[in-house]
Amino acid sequence: MTDPVAPEPAPGAGDEADADAVGADDLARLVDRVPPGWTEVAYGGRTWGLSRTDRAEGRTTTLWAEELGGLGFVSANVWRTSGGEVLRPCEMPAETVLDLLRGWTPHEDGQGDH
Repeated sequence: MTDPVAPEPAPGAGDEADADAVGADDLARLVDRVPPGWTEVAYGGRTWGLSRTDRAEGRTTTLWAEELGGLGFVSANVWRTSGGEVLRPCEMPAETVLDLLRGWTPHEDGQGDH
């Protein structure tokens, strides 16, 4: 059965342990690629609103994406610790968050940063 709220995760997607497989440098690069604030993006052939909010002088980042006109959403927190980045997905497999971070592109009509 598919989850009506989030995109279908990749085969073999699991829990938080999957986040470790991406590597701290890769996770940092994926998170830093998301501009602060709200941005309209394309992902999975649909239009999404993607937001990034940094807190505690950048040591914590909240990511939230919602499918515009649909039911999909993706949510996670990223902690930037002395030991590296830690991905904490909210109520979904880590791979769902990583798929979005790897797969989003700026929206074709030039919309962005609102």
